[in-house]
Amino acid sequence: MNTVDTTVEKLRKQCLSRGASGIQGLARFFRRLDQDKSRSLDARELQQGLAELGLALDMAEAEGVCRRWDRDGSGTLDLDEFLRALRPPMSQAREAVIAAAFAKLDRSGDGVVTVDDLRGVYSCRAHPKVRSGEWTEEEVLCRFLDNFDSSEKDGQVGAQRALPAPPALALHTHSALICPQVTLAEFQDYYSGVSASMDTDEEFVAMMTSAWRL
Repeated sequence: MNTVDTTVEKLRKQCLSRGASGIQGLARFFRRLDQDKSRSLDARELQQGLAELGLALDMAEAEGVCRRWDRDGSGTLDLDEFLRALRPPMSQAREAVIAAAFAKLDRSGDGVVTVDDLRGVYSCRAHPKVRSGEWTEEEVLCRFLDNFDSSEKDGQVGAQRALPAPPALALHTHSALICPQVTLAEFQDYYSGVSASMDTDEEFVAMMTSAWRL
């Protein structure tokens, strides 16, 4: 394993030590840090961003990571490629079932899951807060999507907490209802952390199949 691979493995372990949503949390942070939407960071931005999260890289390590994922020779790191590399390695079976779950949700086929997509997949009428009149069905769906959203886009902000599977719809409340949009990359960020905590492909595939009714 070369120096950069060792550095990435070090970061991955630090993220996963924070639980299944550790990778997702780091991805969320860096996507928000990318204010100019350039999808790139230089070594100092990378190091400072990681330090804010309590993750340690020295400058030489940060520079090595930037060189590895510098796609255009600008000296900056391609954020999407880096975050993809940071995810724990997954087998084809795990990647396929994650993609299948996302495809089931993305009814419009536009690569983004919205509340409108979810309406055709799940009914929230039996949710206790809907039955009590405290929430509308749309509020339940928005709060569910919020768990997977990891960035700010079009004024829509994701929440900090993540849930393991759709049946767990006892979600947190917000002061205002803001419905997120979730991309495949964000969905993969979340489930890569879940995958890392499950030893066998069979166990992970069975969990996903049951959770998403595939």
